[in-house]
Amino acid sequence: MSPFLAYEDRGADIASVPLVLVHGHPFDRTMWAPQIETFSAGRRVVAPDLRGYGASPVVPGVTPLSAFADDIEVLLDDLKVETFVLAGLSMGGQIVMECYARFPDRIRGLVLADTFPAAETAEGKRTRNAMADRLLHEGMGGYADEVLEKMVAPYADAAVKAHVHRMMTTTPPEGAAAALRGRAERPDYRDLLTRVTVPALVVVGADDAFTPVSDAEAMHAALPDSTLRVIAGAAHMPNLERPAEFDEALGEFLARVDGGPSAVRD
Repeated sequence: MSPFLAYEDRGADIASVPLVLVHGHPFDRTMWAPQIETFSAGRRVVAPDLRGYGASPVVPGVTPLSAFADDIEVLLDDLKVETFVLAGLSMGGQIVMECYARFPDRIRGLVLADTFPAAETAEGKRTRNAMADRLLHEGMGGYADEVLEKMVAPYADAAVKAHVHRMMTTTPPEGAAAALRGRAERPDYRDLLTRVTVPALVVVGADDAFTPVSDAEAMHAALPDSTLRVIAGAAHMPNLERPAEFDEALGEFLARVDGGPSAVRD
């Protein structure tokens, strides 16, 4: 049975398609705080903490992306959210792709932010498993210090840096390690993208070193119906680094899925 996930559930306008937000590694649902605030004014927004992160149960061992997807489906069943736009960043974007592979009929639109669809390389598998071992041995602090200015740009606002660092250092090492081991074994989603039948929005920070613009361009080319937005002045987390620009792109996309006026205005 899937663990009960902690989550935020805001907004109740049933005229608009619900928005489900899937966070990345090693974060929690608070990474979506600007988007929850913006979009819950006009639609239902659900943002879970994935298993092993935030306030959700920690499940040691190996957590494959399929387990994250199953958890999301169970949660949405419990919340009676039948169809929705599904958005994810980084690992969250890969979970979104796994969700589309498993229950595409429920998904009205995809948002893939700062992510990539390819399976892990042999070297990547070794690196992820070694990092999992390190986190279990050392905790999250050293890792968070090392990668902070790749997660967000060195020039990012100090408050954003503090938020991101806090999310990383408060993530349970057991949950983070289990996700790293599962992610190392993820499938290749590139063929799946060519068969997506709903609109998609691909977003990337212009200065993202983890998933560069070239990865976003490749996904945009593979998807039958997609929009690409490159967010200037941002690295791996444009939704936090440049929330106004990110929300503008997301608002235009949601308006298209809704078939109504834009949810975000200049």
